[in-house]
Amino acid sequence: MKKRYSLDPDNPQHADKVEAALLEGLEPAQPSDQQRAKIRTQLFQRIHASATAEAPRVTIRSDQGQWRKILPGVRAKTLDQHNRAFLLDIEPGASLPMHRHHEDEECIVLRGSASLGDLKVNSGDYHMARAGSRHGKISSESGALLYLRGIPVGHTAEVARDLLTAYLPGDGRELITIRANEGDWSELAPGVSSKPLHDDGQTRSSLLRIAAGTHWSSQQALLAHDEECLLLEGDAFFGDTLLRSGDWQLAPTGSESRPISSDRGALVFMRGARIAA
Repeated sequence: MKKRYSLDPDNPQHADKVEAALLEGLEPAQPSDQQRAKIRTQLFQRIHASATAEAPRVTIRSDQGQWRKILPGVRAKTLDQHNRAFLLDIEPGASLPMHRHHEDEECIVLRGSASLGDLKVNSGDYHMARAGSRHGKISSESGALLYLRGIPVGHTAEVARDLLTAYLPGDGRELITIRANEGDWSELAPGVSSKPLHDDGQTRSSLLRIAAGTHWSSQQALLAHDEECLLLEGDAFFGDTLLRSGDWQLAPTGSESRPISSDRGALVFMRGARIAA
């Protein structure tokens, strides 16, 4: 018959007996040599599968990458040269000149606020400048950190084209702005909701909100388009990779779709593969 112990807080000997019983119950199991070999094989198989799934992806941590000065008080960090994704850091009082867009440009204000001509955008706001539209001078009184996608930073001829054509008459296509407190959220799964930002018919930009303690898997097996994600708040696991606030990752077309989970909750900008519940 098993011994049962009741703890008397005024009797140290009783506490010692209970502690000894608990430690005896926690004695580690001793696997056989055959079990050890099986566990080792399964562990290395899991490591290999994880490394294979993550290999095609490009991850840039918030403290990685090189910043370079492009104008006084303005610096840029390249995230993806092919898709022209950058972080733009504007010091208080600095500015960029008026310019015209020759491709769609997406912007998310990550920190601070900025004036885009007569339009002021604040932290959490999304802005889309359609191809053919014109921006007035971009400036910031307090400083700002922007995510930008679709700008020709580093391409001298294209930058010159954008600056010169800004002086042609007409503002071009309408600018689109979605404030942080605007837009409709829809539930994709318990603990996961999405807010659409832009859809060009082939790819989609959206915000993904993941509640703490959520584990979610998309129905799609392979990504139909390049998928770009930027952690705006919190942290989340994408497969076996933990992304924290400020981290950016690109998964190329054909990559395996991965489950997403978060212990503390997260807010993520997603662009590319359509999100399916």
